[in-house]
Amino acid sequence: QVQLVESGGGLVQTGGSLRLSCAASGSISTINAMGWYRQAPGKQRELVALITSGGITNYADSLKGRFTISRGNAKNMVYLQMNSLKPEDTAVYYCYADVVPLAHRTSTEYWGQGTQVTVSS
Repeated sequence: QVQLVESGGGLVQTGGSLRLSCAASGSISTINAMGWYRQAPGKQRELVALITSGGITNYADSLKGRFTISRGNAKNMVYLQMNSLKPEDTAVYYCYADVVPLAHRTSTEYWGQGTQVTVSS
């Protein structure tokens, strides 16, 4: 079993910054990619940013320049630095990982429980 645990959400004023962290643990053979999605009330879950095991990043076009994804040295950690936050960034942010579990040959997608980010105007 693989677990993803997020931390770092909270309440911040417009223009402020937050840093989200996510740790992957459990029966992991390989992590192909980790990243972040978000879901605002009444909206579909959308991609925020992804980073592959090779360090290739992919961002939602609307977030480029404000959000930065990075990995920890241990490669089972992923971070999301969010700057110049806007009220429309308010959402539940979910950690995502594409993982090959131990004793498996194919990958499976895993999700964290989500962390609330609220940006006040």
